[in-house]
Amino acid sequence: MKIDLLYFDGCPSWETGLAHLQTALAAEGMETDVRMVNVHGDDEAERLQFLGSPSFRLNGQELWPERREQYALGCRVYLTPQGFRGAPTVEALREKIRAAVSEGPAGASRP
Repeated sequence: MKIDLLYFDGCPSWETGLAHLQTALAAEGMETDVRMVNVHGDDEAERLQFLGSPSFRLNGQELWPERREQYALGCRVYLTPQGFRGAPTVEALREKIRAAVSEGPAGASRP
């Protein structure tokens, strides 16, 4: 299983997103390295179809997918029980990871 966290240096929330992701993975009993993808500029954001920082991809699939016409550097917000925040909750990440693993493409590695 591959997990990517896409971010850019100016985002104040990516570190919280990383901490929540690591906690969620540990709670799910998954040992995997998180690949940090630092997005540099709007051209790279367009190429990567970057939805904002932080974004989470499991085996190349966005955990919170969106359709967009344009992609650019920017911070992302997530709806949590406490309102909109710059990173998803640990429980939301756990739910998305479980769903992605159970619905994964044929041949996807399972924990």
